[in-house]
Amino acid sequence: MAAEGGRIKRRRERLRVHRPLRRRVKVPVWADVFLRLGAALALVFMVVMIHWFDRSGLVDNVDGEVSFLDVVYFTMISITTTGFGDIAPVSDKARMVEAVIVTPIRFAVIFIFVGAAYNFVIKRSWEKFRMTRIQERLTDHYVVLGFGVSGSESVAEMIARGTDPECIVVMDTDEERLELAERMGCNVMEADATRDDSLRDVRIDEAATVLVSAGRDDASILIVLTVRHLAPKVPITVVIRAADNELLAKQAGATNVINPVRMTGLLLAGSASGMHVADYLADLASVQGRVQLIERQAKPEDIGKPLRHLGTGSIGVRLYRHGRAFGYWEPEANAVEAGDMIVVIRPTPNMGEGVL
Repeated sequence: MAAEGGRIKRRRERLRVHRPLRRRVKVPVWADVFLRLGAALALVFMVVMIHWFDRSGLVDNVDGEVSFLDVVYFTMISITTTGFGDIAPVSDKARMVEAVIVTPIRFAVIFIFVGAAYNFVIKRSWEKFRMTRIQERLTDHYVVLGFGVSGSESVAEMIARGTDPECIVVMDTDEERLELAERMGCNVMEADATRDDSLRDVRIDEAATVLVSAGRDDASILIVLTVRHLAPKVPITVVIRAADNELLAKQAGATNVINPVRMTGLLLAGSASGMHVADYLADLASVQGRVQLIERQAKPEDIGKPLRHLGTGSIGVRLYRHGRAFGYWEPEANAVEAGDMIVVIRPTPNMGEGVL
């Protein structure tokens, strides 16, 4: 029950994060530029009108007459804080208008242009620089494509097992999901995982493994196809919910196919045959339990020993040799060989004796 308790705790922590209802407004870059420019010009026109109707409070030190062109000129140098002094407000009313109305508008115009420069030049350059720095360090990393319930649970479990969050890259199209992943310390990217360019940006061919959980079988299978095309040798694990699609996922190039419906059925069947079976299976699957089920390469001290008696504080249950699987009771498991991949059960380090 410790594993289930850990999952419930993590869900409650996520539920405590409250965000107000909002809708993202997505407009093209050119439209955003014109909106900002239009707002700035509207504010400038407003100031021109204010100065024109209050031109009696202005004095022109050159010819003594304030024309409409003079008003436009004075507005521009006033908003840009240039201030040559050839035209100046002299009446109390004109000075009050400059202090109370024109000055806030001046700040608003400056912020509009500074904000535009930040978004379209500074921010994009900085984000490109940061992305390049992150890409340079991405090797033998874990790529999680889809950060829904399954994806977020898997990342939380990986971090709990000691994986450095900086070695995890999460890709999703949902901004709020990515914010959660970012708070967990992961690298994040808002992109479509079915596109080659997106996967190349996270250096998919250099990944240690890829976890796919797109929420829909068709999307997940398409992602697997794309990943396998770009990274022929990288292990891929995918979540598939319909049994009919498991073979398609394998044919698409998935190394492992996980069916949560089938896993739930196994747990239910285990509960039917014994009240503690499902509890132990959950214990094996989670780092929160008393024991852990892990996979590792055979170590020098394992060579020649029976799989069931490794003598390293762990119990071997299966080994993989030349692409074939052997149980601990089979003759091939009587002696572990170099290059074998073994699956063992070990105590959680802080809950039992022995280390791997």
